[in-house]
Amino acid sequence: MNKLDPRRHAYRDDLAAEALHGLVEAPRYAAPSPMQVTRSAVPLRRGPDGSLAYETELLAGEIFDVYAVENGFAWGQARRDSYVGYCPEAALGPLQSPPTHRVSTLRSFLYPGPGMKATPLDYLPYGAEVAVAGSEGEYARTPLGYLYAAHLEPLDIHAVDPVAEAERFVGVPYLWGGKSSLGIDCSGLVQTACFACGIAAPRDSDMQEAELGSPLPLPNDPTQLPRGALLFWSGHVALSQGGGRMIHANAFHMQVVSEDIAPALVRIASKGSGLRLARLLPGL
Repeated sequence: MNKLDPRRHAYRDDLAAEALHGLVEAPRYAAPSPMQVTRSAVPLRRGPDGSLAYETELLAGEIFDVYAVENGFAWGQARRDSYVGYCPEAALGPLQSPPTHRVSTLRSFLYPGPGMKATPLDYLPYGAEVAVAGSEGEYARTPLGYLYAAHLEPLDIHAVDPVAEAERFVGVPYLWGGKSSLGIDCSGLVQTACFACGIAAPRDSDMQEAELGSPLPLPNDPTQLPRGALLFWSGHVALSQGGGRMIHANAFHMQVVSEDIAPALVRIASKGSGLRLARLLPGL
C-alpha cells in the first residue's frame, strides 16, 4: 500500500484523508475542513517550515481542504488541482460565497472602497477567483474588497487560446513553484494558461507529460511543431507558439521568454537534456 503519489493524495505517516481509507495505511483518518484562500497568493510547501522551497502556490479564492494544523501551518489539499502540502494557516479563512469571477489581467489592485485613490489592501493575480456581490460605478464589490470590474471575467467565460494566455506572462520572473504574475515556473505557466481556457491541467511537468493532451509524434524538424504543442524535457515543459517559436518560464533567462526553438534545443541539450516528447493540448 501507500503507492499513491503523495503530491496528489493526502496522506503522511501519522494521518490520511478519510477518502483514502483502504487505499493507504495510516494510524488515523480525518475528514476535510474546507477553507478558502484570502490572500493574493500563498506558497504551498512540503512541510510546516517557512524556509522550505515552494512546491506550488494557492491563489485567492481557492478552496483548500485542511486535515491538520500545526506550528501555524495547515496541511491539506487544494481542490483546484489536488495538490497536497502545507500553507500558512493565517492565509486561510472560512468559506465565503462561491466565486463568480476570475481576475483576467496579470494583476489587479484590491481597494477598501470603489475608487483608485485609496491605498490598496492587496493585489489579486491572474486566475484568482472572487465572489462579486455587487457593483459601485466601475468597481466590483467582493468579500475581500473592491476590484476594477473590467479586470474580471465571469467564471463561465473562458479564453480560447492557451498560448495567447501564456504570452501575457512574457517578462514575468521565474520562480520555482510560482503560479502568479509576480513569479512563475514552467509547469505553472502551462497550468495557468490551460485553466484560463477551461482545460484541467495537473501541476507538475511530469504529470503534464503523462496526462495533459494527446501524444504528438516528434517531427524531424521540431521547429515545425504546431501552435499549442507541449514540448517536454526532463523536468521542463514549454509551449510551441507555431512558426518555430516557443514560450516557457525557465531558469536560463530567469523569466518567461518567447524564443526560437532551434537554438533553444541546442542550448538545453548542451546541459544534458534532449527534447523527448511532444503532446498537443486538447481542442487544438
